[in-house]
Formats: sequence, structure tokens, C-alpha cells
Amino acid sequence: MIWQELILAVRHRLSRVKTEDVMRDLRILAAHVSQVDASRMTLHMHDEVTEKQREHFKLLVNRRMSNMPISKIIQKRLFWGREFEVDLNVLDPRGDTETLIAACLKLGPQDKVLDLGTGSGAIGLTLTAEWPLADVMCTDISDEALDVARLNMKSFDVADGVRLLRSDWFEAVEGRFDLIVSNPPYIALEEWDGLDFEVRGFDPRMALTDEADGLSCYRVIVAQAGAYLEKDGHLMVEIGHAQGRDVQDLYAAAGFTQITCLPDLAGRDRVVSGVWAF
Repeated sequence: MIWQELILAVRHRLSRVKTEDVMRDLRILAAHVSQVDASRMTLHMHDEVTEKQREHFKLLVNRRMSNMPISKIIQKRLFWGREFEVDLNVLDPRGDTETLIAACLKLGPQDKVLDLGTGSGAIGLTLTAEWPLADVMCTDISDEALDVARLNMKSFDVADGVRLLRSDWFEAVEGRFDLIVSNPPYIALEEWDGLDFEVRGFDPRMALTDEADGLSCYRVIVAQAGAYLEKDGHLMVEIGHAQGRDVQDLYAAAGFTQITCLPDLAGRDRVVSGVWAF
């Protein structure tokens, strides 16, 4: 049996899975099993499938039938042009967060950067790769998440510019930074049941919700950030689309200036930025 025949034979099994393109999903899984780039899988559709490959493919299809995201199945996610390792211990980096990266890069290279709640390292390691001379500290409360970030750090060959630190927000952080960034848990508890199962079933709960009103992490980060920012340093955070006004109010109350709320590609509030002028 060749790949084209096998894919056509199993596609009906994903008929109830929420996906934009069943055939694309199957080609990605086939490419992963075949150890070829997904963009080139169409060139391998007439390759013979070994028994070992068939069993591996069947296992991955069964996982997709449970609504496990493709990225969690193959343990890779593309973000800002780089392929990040991901697993069940970290939040999948998403396109919305690229709005935060774009906002940071508009500042120009920063010398000292702090990424709070780094997860896979998507934000901090991307900034390190874009600003090779920067010193970047990436923190997370989860040892398992830091293990994933460490894999990505080695993969991108940026270890010289990055320090990984286990910390509950600023708890173990020392020093001052030119830029502090974070994508904290911002899903309110009352919104939890309304999340797609692909999200709440496979991303770590602690990376999604603060188990409260969705703003508690911002209250901590914004209130304490001034003690860790250089004069005229920036604090940038990703937010939920309905949180712009509330988070801007927190910035103002903490003494930040030049407070702005930036939209994502869909025009929804996505990033709040402010300057520490003290």
C-alpha cells in the first residue's frame, strides 16, 4: 500500500474532528511518520508504506480522533518562522502571540529582556534569535515547561544569550531589564467550559486560566514590574480580546506612561504596552 491509498482509506475516521482540512492533517501525520518535511509530502504520496509506518500512522490518527491538536501529536509548532518543540506541559504558541513579538521588535534591540511564564520559550527565545546581542531571562513556575524551553534553546543555538529560571513571576528574579514581556493565563474561570476541547483538553490548565477573573496575573505583574525595569523600560503583555481597558487601568494605577493597546490581525485588542519613566 502507498501513502495516498492509506490516507484515503482512513480520512473518514476524522470526519467528526474539528479541523479546517482533514487531508492536510493526514499529510502532516504521514510526513511525521515518514520523517520528511510536511511541505514535501505530496512528493512521497506514492511511496510504499512499511508495516511499522502503518502502525505508527494508525496510532497518530487515533490521537487525532480524540481531538488532540496536530502540534501536540507531532510535538512541534511553527511560531515566527521557527519550529518549536511542544508537549502537554506547555501552551501551544499561537499566531495571536506574534502580535506581541511584532510590538517588541518595533522597539529595536533591547539589551536586557525578561520573559515571565515562558512555557516553550516561544517569546523569549524568539526575541533572543532576533536580537543576538540581548541578554534574555526566561522564567516559569513549571520545571516541565522549563525542560521544553531548554530543548528549544539548544535547538536554536541561543544558549549563550539565555538564562532559564524557575520562578513564580518575579519571586526569584534579580536585576533590572529594558523590556519585560509576558503572556500570562488570562482565561476567566467562568469562560473555561466554553473553550474548545482542543485547547482545554491538551494545553496545561495553569497556562490558560488564573482560576479567577482572568486579571489576577496582570495585577501581580503590573504592580511589581516597576521594581525590575530600567528607567524608560517597557512592559508588554498579551491580553484577552475583552481585557484591554482593565489592563490599561492597571498600568495607569501602577504609574506607567505611554500606555497603548495594540490589535491583532483580526483587529481585536491583543497587547498592552507601557513605559516605566521612573
